[in-house]
Amino acid sequence: MTIKLTAVSLAGAAALALSAGTAFAEFPERNIENIFPWGPGSAMAATQIISEAMGEELDTNISVVSTPGGAGVKAFETALRKPADGYTIIDGWVAPLVLQPQVGNADWSHDDFIPLWSATSVPFALVTRKDEDRWTDFPSFIQYMKDNPGELRYSSGSIGNIPHMVLAKVMQANGVYARNIPYPQDGDAFKDLRGGLLDFSFNNPTTYDANSDAFQALAVLSDREDIRPLFDDAPLVNSFGADMGLSGLAPGGWHWYLVKEGTPDDVVETLRTAMKAALDRPEVQEKLISIGFFPTMYSPDQYDEIVGTVGEQLQSAQDAIAWEAEKNAGN
Repeated sequence: MTIKLTAVSLAGAAALALSAGTAFAEFPERNIENIFPWGPGSAMAATQIISEAMGEELDTNISVVSTPGGAGVKAFETALRKPADGYTIIDGWVAPLVLQPQVGNADWSHDDFIPLWSATSVPFALVTRKDEDRWTDFPSFIQYMKDNPGELRYSSGSIGNIPHMVLAKVMQANGVYARNIPYPQDGDAFKDLRGGLLDFSFNNPTTYDANSDAFQALAVLSDREDIRPLFDDAPLVNSFGADMGLSGLAPGGWHWYLVKEGTPDDVVETLRTAMKAALDRPEVQEKLISIGFFPTMYSPDQYDEIVGTVGEQLQSAQDAIAWEAEKNAGN
């Protein structure tokens, strides 16, 4: 009888120790996934740079899982099906986070998520060919469009994306319009711009550098002076007197790392601390900037203010796309 009780007691003690170990285990105990909304490319490379550094801070591996589809919606839906335990990070790019809910393609809003830190932003410029002889700079480009309404063809890649919104807003602010030609791949559009089938387009720093032999930037679509050197010191678009009504993060691509609502507070703080430490590393910043992605370093406390303001501005940019469509329909 004594032996039996002892055995039961030992079993109970072992069970208690096991449950206590589980309750007080430190996060993370296993690898973390970062659900990324696009296919392979420079944006994924930027996320891999940050995730690798975060993993080193946490002494674990953070794998970047490419989940393209539905302009980023598929990635968010995939992440939202995961437990709210911190082992799934959502790479919250502006399109699925803000834009797709605005156009009715997603049923969430930015305040349905818990922010870690902002990650990076990607600026754009309006570019034409270097051998273009119909204009020499942004003012003469706008004047040509005024003299020849609706004649020019451009591409923002796809219809209704962030570059489309920004370019449409710039044109509306200057009282001109052009016809946007969609392409399945941005590279195809840039090839046709080189070949003269398009008159202008957008570039980010990476694509501008890759096409530096053929393209010139007429205007940087940002309000940040430090962006200009990436586009051969082209002037800021707002410097010509017509305010495009987009500021801060709104005129470019950007992303913010997020986790699901309900993630434990201590887990959130652990992830925030690791991300901040990763972004503070000089080598991480240098790697990101070298591929055209700029660490934004907005804190979690700034999330609602920053992202909410961008949402309001992008709504006005969507109105500019509708204005552009009306102008082209009447031409």
